[in-house]
Amino acid sequence: MPIRKDKETGVWHIDFRSPSGQRVRCSARTTDRKAAQEYHDRLKAEHWRQSMLGEEPDHSFEEGALIFLQASEGQRDYETKVRHIKWWRAQFEGRPLRSLTSDEIVKALPTHRRHKYGKPTPIKPATRNRYLATIRKMLNVCVEAEWLEKAPKLPQYVEPRVRIRWEPPHIIAKIIGNISLDWLRDAAIVAVATGMRESELFGMPPSGVNVEHRSTWVSHDDAKSARARAVPLNNDAFSVVERRMKTAKDYVFTRDGGDGRRIRKHDRRAFQHACTLAGVKNFKWHDLRHTWASWHVQAGTPLMVVKELGGWEKIEMVQKYAHLAPSHLAAHANTVNFWSSQIQKDETPLVRVA
Repeated sequence: MPIRKDKETGVWHIDFRSPSGQRVRCSARTTDRKAAQEYHDRLKAEHWRQSMLGEEPDHSFEEGALIFLQASEGQRDYETKVRHIKWWRAQFEGRPLRSLTSDEIVKALPTHRRHKYGKPTPIKPATRNRYLATIRKMLNVCVEAEWLEKAPKLPQYVEPRVRIRWEPPHIIAKIIGNISLDWLRDAAIVAVATGMRESELFGMPPSGVNVEHRSTWVSHDDAKSARARAVPLNNDAFSVVERRMKTAKDYVFTRDGGDGRRIRKHDRRAFQHACTLAGVKNFKWHDLRHTWASWHVQAGTPLMVVKELGGWEKIEMVQKYAHLAPSHLAAHANTVNFWSSQIQKDETPLVRVA
């Protein structure tokens, strides 16, 4: 039979042989007989044109996803791409790549993020852009493979400006003092003392700490910029790291009483509770890094030095803190004085020579 119905699911299935003798069997993914018959007829016509006229076959979404993931192996964001492709596959499973349109892709974007605890939250423009970036790259790979003539043009959502949130030292001291978990309190001290990102901090191995030079090493695997760097440890940070290294095994920071595994995320509930006790609102863990950079700039540390210390890839990413230190321009302001000197010159009394 060209099409048959599954008795349990009610879904129609296609079964035919192409002119070349190849047997084609697949699901029509519909319970509607008419739609299944139309899909069967279209598939059969395509295989006839491929066999008799030599037309290039349509490649499926799964084939495109496979060559894209194979080309992406070893990249730092590979797991993120796998997660995105899993979502897109659920939307376009079995679809020919040539049939995908820009409108369909945009409509298939996720709308909410699910949480283990609590209600789903709306997806932000930045997250939508990440999903679109993945499928855009996948389709461009298919264009390079000559499976597509051109990729659909996808939009770019406007993302809000980078949020800069920092607090003065006495407020940060209150927050840290109210953290109930010892390991989280220690991690917060080192975070605000070094500006290390969460993944860099919790991925710190004892072997990466140089006690003699009072520094730690961030590998390219943990660095967001994919550039390894040394992070100097000031007195606050070094005292914490040195103490924890006495009992550390694989990582300097592990949960108290835990199994010693790497911490992936800080305890958000405990950190937010400490902020509430300190009377601080709208302050996140990553704001400890913003605070560290803000303190440096306010103290006169050059932006290029802050860039290297914080492991930013571009100077533009550090210039968002420049407004916090207008004094760094003051030293150059007097370079172009002319009016006061001119007045002083005019007011100089003339000396009469007898």
